[in-house]
Amino acid sequence: MMKASFMEKLLDGVNYERKILGEISSISIGEFVHKNNQNPLGKYPVYNGGKEPTGYYDKYNNSGDRIIVSARGANAGFVNKISTPYWAGNSCYSIDIQETAHYHWEFIFYYLKNHENKMIGDQQKGSIPSVSKKQMEAITIPIPCPENPEKSLEIQAEIVRILNTFTKLTAELIAELIAEHTARKKQYIYYRDQLLTFKEGEVEWKALGDIGEFMRGNGLQKKDLVESGVGCIHYGQIYTYYGNFAYQTKSFVSQALATKLRKAQKGDLIIATTSENIEDVCKPLVWLGEDEVCVSGETYVLKHNQNPKYLAYYLQTPMFFDYKKKNRTGTKVIRVHGDKLAKFEVPLPSLYEQERIVSILDKFDALTSSITEGLPHEIELHQKQYEYYRNMLLSFPKEEVEE
Repeated sequence: MMKASFMEKLLDGVNYERKILGEISSISIGEFVHKNNQNPLGKYPVYNGGKEPTGYYDKYNNSGDRIIVSARGANAGFVNKISTPYWAGNSCYSIDIQETAHYHWEFIFYYLKNHENKMIGDQQKGSIPSVSKKQMEAITIPIPCPENPEKSLEIQAEIVRILNTFTKLTAELIAELIAEHTARKKQYIYYRDQLLTFKEGEVEWKALGDIGEFMRGNGLQKKDLVESGVGCIHYGQIYTYYGNFAYQTKSFVSQALATKLRKAQKGDLIIATTSENIEDVCKPLVWLGEDEVCVSGETYVLKHNQNPKYLAYYLQTPMFFDYKKKNRTGTKVIRVHGDKLAKFEVPLPSLYEQERIVSILDKFDALTSSITEGLPHEIELHQKQYEYYRNMLLSFPKEEVEE
């Protein structure tokens, strides 16, 4: 990895001249191509700005070595570069740098990328965020050593080489982090399913409705949530916020409303019975807090006499996934009704054996959760390091714009 001192000296004492982007490039908006006319097996990616292509097509309208900027929508102002032929859609600006003997197109890409946030901040306001062609053309780019075109291109190329190396290294580090996370998660799932698989006749099997009592939640809506009061759990939080168990709640309701709501006690399972996908529906949460907690509609509380964590782990196995998939209702909003939940059979080893299994799975769960929680932070650190060096390489001695 390059030393910071080398990068700091790369532009030290180098003159530069600001060039207007519209004068050194051709900026064009793409052309709409309907999805029905696109081909998933097409050779050329279709871009409307953004990081990834939105589809593929049999034709191209740009030959590559272009900078693209999203013109409108949620990604308006996002800067990307494309080296190969592609089709630019009608929400995609393509920037074709002219006079390549003086200007390195990737150098200009990195400068625009480094100032992407400013471009996004300067968006035209309205119902749909957008960046105009006029705004794009007015951007100024500092070109080093303008008095010596050969030296200028050499400096630009060296900056591009370093940043390309950093880009590749950062992507590889992030890929390694994701691979480690995926491997740990697969390992955890493998051991969980092995520990919770029993031979025929080895243990007693009982329906959930026979080992406990189901109680449906009621009344709690998102608009009822307050910053303090009585702890509560909304069904949506079970699969967006909580893990397998909880001691404290994310949200609260007023004392007055709490008197009207049904509640879970320590050791109860709170099961979300509604979701937008099969994976999340019926996700269980073990409540381990000392105080009772209010629960919303679209949940069932299972009061029982088994190890609650054991039951929660079993309700995450492929056996239960297949059961809820078979017994779900709805398409956009997926539900599993209480009477179906009550009929699902679980294997019940002794409470001692349940505790042994739970102690093993808790260790795997803690390790997997720590990696999952740490992954975004690690990725952010690598991304910030990359942006730091990019900013260092593209910080010219004088950043003020001449009037």
